[in-house]
Amino acid sequence: MTSQYLRIFQQPKSAILLILGFASGLPLALTSGTLQAWMTVENIDLKTIGFFSLVGQAYVFKFLWSPVMDRYTPPFFGRRRGWLFTTQVLLLIAIAAMGFLEPTSQLRWMAALAVVIAFCSASQDIVFDAWKTDVLPPEERGTGAAISVLGYRLSMLMSGGLALWLADKWLGWQGMYWLMAALLIPCIIATMLAPEPSDVIPVPKTLEQAVVAPLRDFFGRNNAWIILLLIVMYKLGDAFAMSLTTTFLIRGVGFDAGEVGVVNKTLGLFATIIGALYGGVLMQRLTLFRALLIFGILQGASNAGYWLLSVTDKHLFSMGIAVFFENLCGGMGTSAFVALLMTLCNKSFSATQFALLSAISAVGRVYVGPIAGWFVEAHGWSTFYLFSVAAAVPGILLLLVCRRTLEYTQQTEHFMPRSQFNGGYQFALYMLMLGCLLLALWLLMLALNALDYTAFSFLPGLLEIAALIAVGGIVIGGVLDFLALRRTRFA
Repeated sequence: MTSQYLRIFQQPKSAILLILGFASGLPLALTSGTLQAWMTVENIDLKTIGFFSLVGQAYVFKFLWSPVMDRYTPPFFGRRRGWLFTTQVLLLIAIAAMGFLEPTSQLRWMAALAVVIAFCSASQDIVFDAWKTDVLPPEERGTGAAISVLGYRLSMLMSGGLALWLADKWLGWQGMYWLMAALLIPCIIATMLAPEPSDVIPVPKTLEQAVVAPLRDFFGRNNAWIILLLIVMYKLGDAFAMSLTTTFLIRGVGFDAGEVGVVNKTLGLFATIIGALYGGVLMQRLTLFRALLIFGILQGASNAGYWLLSVTDKHLFSMGIAVFFENLCGGMGTSAFVALLMTLCNKSFSATQFALLSAISAVGRVYVGPIAGWFVEAHGWSTFYLFSVAAAVPGILLLLVCRRTLEYTQQTEHFMPRSQFNGGYQFALYMLMLGCLLLALWLLMLALNALDYTAFSFLPGLLEIAALIAVGGIVIGGVLDFLALRRTRFA
């Protein structure tokens, strides 16, 4: 029986998933933490280093150009592999070119290349997620997600921690970037050997259809807005707990930075990988709903380990247990969550819909930091981690509400249609789109301020207004979904 559940690990497809997952994670640190370390060593001022963090916004707004990758097919290797090949070749060239530059004298060129790398990396993620969604059958999505997460985590370790060590001890910064570029060569070969999804999947006939049809398809489904809330809330407790973990272990408990680095980064990474793989195997025996429910409960409960650290005496062993259990359960939850996103995508628009859903899922992770810092200052560490356990409860409740919809979709690979409150749903969608447009405008103004072209003073207010409008649209849609569910039950 065990060998039956492990059979996917022996398939050639698994090696391709692992390598393409590695390619997906490799560029991220090279435009964030690793690049920041290089600029710090070269004594670049903090304002400039902070400006470079805006490069990462490409991963949040990647849904804006994902319809192009759904609509158009490159003249080689097919609709998915053609775009994968193109983005990987561009990444290889851009990362290698970064190795020819010096931060002290060619900073503008480095900024331009960092933007190119982030854009191509986000584009590669769009197509890789679509390829996974199209090529994996429902029963293999959990395990496939786990394997790709394994490759992603290994590449983050390579381009993050190991890259810093290589740059410092052996290769120098430029040589290290050349090595990272060379690591993409086997990834390009894996893309060429990967199977192309079936040609029976219909392709949008126009770019307008590629933009509008994915939204109409998703928001025309039963429980669409509650599912959006579920995507935001499912890992919210995990996001709260992880947002200040390093600060908590050093400042809140009193461990040395070296101890935290060894345990939290090394043991935590190992536990995440084990959790993702084990979660993927378990998902072959469980329905998607049951896996999300069990792993979601474990995610929330695992945060209690940090609460115990905050109310007990400092001990390295207890920190190791808390870190291992939290990352283990987080890895299991990640496997189920990625499988959920794949299940929710229509294969005709999988690039656009997965990009949109993954961007929405990042909202909690990206914007929870400021709230977490304020909460700790106001209430202390122990209350904060108790709250992180409670923050997992709304996601579980939303999952229970969506049970019928998720089970129907997994069993039939179709989506339950919706026929009520059309005007109200349209208003909620307009609110969400307006909020997203205001967020994009805020980002543009922030970049202009950082370049000293402008001096807008209302940016914090604009961000709050944009977030409130977007969240308000989602909440209105969720309320309408709840009312529609009640009507259906009592009809």
